[in-house]
Amino acid sequence: MNHHEKRFSPIRTAFYSGAIATLSALALPGFSESVNATLKDSPKAIVDEAWQIVNQVYVDPSFNRLDWVEVREELLGQEYTSREEAYTALRDALERLEDPYTRFMDPEQYERLSNQTAGELSGVGMQLMLDEATREITVVNPIKNSPAIEAGIQAGDRILAIDGKSTEGMSVEKAAEKIRGRVGTDITLRIGREGRGEFDVTLTRARIELETVRYRLNTEGNRKIGYIQLQEFNSHAAEQMEEAIEALLEKDVDGFVLDLRGNPGGLLRSSIDIARMWMDKGAIVSTIDRNGDSEEIRANRTALTDLPAVVLVDDNSASASEILAGAMQDNRRAVVMGTQTFGKALVQKVFSLSDGSGLAVTVAHYYTPNGTDISHKGVTPDVKVEMSTLEKKQLARDPNLIGTREDPCYARAIAILGDPSRPLAVSETLDP
Repeated sequence: MNHHEKRFSPIRTAFYSGAIATLSALALPGFSESVNATLKDSPKAIVDEAWQIVNQVYVDPSFNRLDWVEVREELLGQEYTSREEAYTALRDALERLEDPYTRFMDPEQYERLSNQTAGELSGVGMQLMLDEATREITVVNPIKNSPAIEAGIQAGDRILAIDGKSTEGMSVEKAAEKIRGRVGTDITLRIGREGRGEFDVTLTRARIELETVRYRLNTEGNRKIGYIQLQEFNSHAAEQMEEAIEALLEKDVDGFVLDLRGNPGGLLRSSIDIARMWMDKGAIVSTIDRNGDSEEIRANRTALTDLPAVVLVDDNSASASEILAGAMQDNRRAVVMGTQTFGKALVQKVFSLSDGSGLAVTVAHYYTPNGTDISHKGVTPDVKVEMSTLEKKQLARDPNLIGTREDPCYARAIAILGDPSRPLAVSETLDP
């Protein structure tokens, strides 16, 4: 199972694909200099640089019962005719750790990851999909404050050509790759629009902050519910979450539904900052590193609200999502509802290497405030809500139904929020 799949937003997966680390990227001082001078400008230099990082910080000092020194000798004993050959050998060596989260990224993959964790991209700002009926690349939504919005691109527009090259038979991924590019450069799109025909639009690529938090006020009977959907924990997630909570509080909401379904995780710091907006006190998460040293991170009495809340999760809610859901559940701050989460209880750091490539390394294990290890198990929701295949397909076909009464999980959430006699945390199973 690929825990980076976003069940309720497949278009974003295609357009912003890439694994998400749980700690921000950083360089390890001295590693480049420590590589043997005889390896300089050789593909072996990157191999040794990466090996040394894993050797120093990997969470398991036994390296999964692997002789890591012997692995280095094997890597440096090979001759590489290109960087790509060295990259392949390094990936093969890391796979022997049997840890899918410790991985090597070539410069292009590392740049994509950096953009995603930064919550920004270089491009024109459009979410794309392949129309199943016409097989045409179609705009789902132009992104707020983007060149696409400024140029008048609309949802439903068809992208017929990119810089004169027809998109017929082109995948969404390929189209997105062609549309992305260096800030300040121009791109011309041939647009097809209902009622207007075909026309060309020239756009200048820009740096665009991605919208990772979406929110709205839902009126449910005589109650006002603040619905917040958090799609990933990038570097802008906390500031966007703060804006969402404060905007909804100004509208005198009676409670919140926080939707973490499909959220694959992201930056550990973002999950902590966001947890502190919901929790005034209590532990958030504890981590244990390779030396057995533990650190407990706690709320710091900076919560923005103490109103009743329900947190929605599913089997694609992973990593930082599980930290937030687990913290709110263990502290009885919210009812966690949905299905069992993914079960990723490992923390990674991302290191930049000297040739522009990158390395994600597992450096710690984390536990929920109650000391629960959710590895391969996930967070068990207080209220289990299983959706039928038909219901899942309906939400996938029309994402506008998510967070409405047509969404079975949300419908159960507002039933709980609408009952003032119900406790904030319960343990029960509701049949679909």
